[in-house]
Amino acid sequence: MATIHVDVVSAEENIFSGEARFVALPGESGELGILPRHTPLITRIKPGAVRIERADSGEEEFVFVAGGILEVQPDCVTVLADTAIRGRDLDEAKASEAKRLAEEAMRNAKSDIDLAKAQSEFAAMAAQIAAIQKLRKK
Repeated sequence: MATIHVDVVSAEENIFSGEARFVALPGESGELGILPRHTPLITRIKPGAVRIERADSGEEEFVFVAGGILEVQPDCVTVLADTAIRGRDLDEAKASEAKRLAEEAMRNAKSDIDLAKAQSEFAAMAAQIAAIQKLRKK
């Protein structure tokens, strides 16, 4: 069976590196599905879950990304994430608290820049909570 090499990298560390059968992630215009020999592509990604079907075990690996860049080559997928967290390391209580603080920051914003920053944080935390809930259903 054909495979594709996948690297998920954040500013802090390499989160995942390995062979996969399939990768799904939140593109700017909607959900993207990547199979081996995919057409080359570079696009921005939105906050959400990256789902990687591992080639060695068939199991799914989940990584939450808070946005970033996706590069696809026929034999390689690279996700350069602003922030990336392994699915098993996600903490719903922390994400809910961060979402609450972002809501408060939106209400108290004194400038357009403060409001935009708070809205971005709110969107990332809402996506993280959705990813956690999706993971639980699996």
